[in-house]
Amino acid sequence: MDTFTNHHEEGPLASIVTKQKDDLQKLLYAGFGSRFVAYIIDLIVIWSVNTIITRPLLRLLNLQDAQLWVPMFSAANIMTSIIFFLYFILMTKFFRATLGKMIFGLSVVSFKGETLSNSQIIFRECIGRYISMAVLGIPYLVVAFTKRHQGIHDLFADTSVIKNKFRQLNTTIENRNQTV
Repeated sequence: MDTFTNHHEEGPLASIVTKQKDDLQKLLYAGFGSRFVAYIIDLIVIWSVNTIITRPLLRLLNLQDAQLWVPMFSAANIMTSIIFFLYFILMTKFFRATLGKMIFGLSVVSFKGETLSNSQIIFRECIGRYISMAVLGIPYLVVAFTKRHQGIHDLFADTSVIKNKFRQLNTTIENRNQTV
């Protein structure tokens, strides 16, 4: 019997995994570099949608110059923001990953259970991202320094981004540590 999966017997592999869980998780979760490049890909996708659909639609409706009080609240800025947040919310809800994450074999995981709840998705993709962007994206750097490579938006939602090829290993490690 495999000593790693046997919960009654402490084998050499099991004790190493238990002692080095934090170090292993740094390898299992997606780091800053891959998440950053995935985010750049997502921004290109969003820019494309806005260029191909949003801007022509605003021109068609003669709203390209419309604004509320100040230029920051222009129809174009509001629509661009809606597309941005909807992209991240809907992709995370239905696929657990944006197109950028899919390309790198990454997905968002919850630490509260098997599936992501709607509140986790809203906190992560809306509130957490807004706060991170409001401070020039500096809070995203937290990903490089946390144990599970969590950004501020992940900490708010109790989530992280894992490498899909290590998802089963991480689940086994987490389950093992809960039974020990």
